[in-house]
Amino acid sequence: MLKPEKIFYSIQEVADKFNVNPSLLRYWEKEFSFIKPAKTIKGTRQYKQEDIEAIRAVYHLVKERGLTLAGAKQKLKEKKENVVKIVEIVNRLNTIKVELSALETAFDEMKKQEDEIVNS
Repeated sequence: MLKPEKIFYSIQEVADKFNVNPSLLRYWEKEFSFIKPAKTIKGTRQYKQEDIEAIRAVYHLVKERGLTLAGAKQKLKEKKENVVKIVEIVNRLNTIKVELSALETAFDEMKKQEDEIVNS
């Protein structure tokens, strides 16, 4: 998970977050004009949080919903705010799912320990 207090992220950090190759991020940068990471004098990309959110919207449409690039462009052109809100909701729900799973695991461990104590 990326640290929220960090200002810039490398292309590899962003690629790792979405489990994609850096080349895909460079390709999306060419295809979607709103993905505009800053570049150093040497051309190294530096992604800000808003760049990551833009990538998250494209990722959601293309990788999770299965839209073509043309379809994703059209959807973002028509209803970008809605897409961003949906992506935020999906991310929150995924976070809650992970937290609930961790709680379930902790509960199961406590139950197992309780059973061991009772059966001793």
